[in-house]
Amino acid sequence: MSQNKTTANAADPRAFIESIEHPTRRADGLVLLDLFAEVSGFEPVMWGGSIVGYGRYHYRYKTGREGDFLATGFSPRKANLSIYIMPGYQDYSQIMGRLGKHKLGKSCLYVNKLADIDLDVLRELIAAGLRDLDEIWKVEAG
Repeated sequence: MSQNKTTANAADPRAFIESIEHPTRRADGLVLLDLFAEVSGFEPVMWGGSIVGYGRYHYRYKTGREGDFLATGFSPRKANLSIYIMPGYQDYSQIMGRLGKHKLGKSCLYVNKLADIDLDVLRELIAAGLRDLDEIWKVEAG
C-alpha cells in the first residue's frame, strides 16, 4: 500500500512564510498563519515543502488504506492561496456564498488574495470544517 506523499515535518512554518518572495502572498500567509492558529487552537506544522497545517487526523478507508493528514491549513502558492478544509465544501454553500471571490476544488479553496474575501466568514468556514471532520475522524494536535 502506498504512503502519503505529503507528511508532517520539522520545518519552521513562519520561516517558510517569511521566505516567500511575492510581498502580497507573504503578507497574506502571515495573516493566515495566525488566523488558522486562533480558530483551530493548534500550532502550525509544515506538511511537505509548502503546506502549513493545523491539527491532524488518522483515516482508514474501507479499502484498507490508512494514514495521517492535516486537519486544516493553507499553502501560499504562486498562482493563489490554497486553503484546505476537510472534508470538503459540499455542505457549506451558505457560508461559501458569503465568503467573497474564490474558486473551489474537492477539499480546497483557491483565493487570489485575502483582500478578495471576508476573513470572518473564513474563520466560520475553518471552524465548521474542523467540527465536521472531527465527527468523521478524530482531530488532534499536530
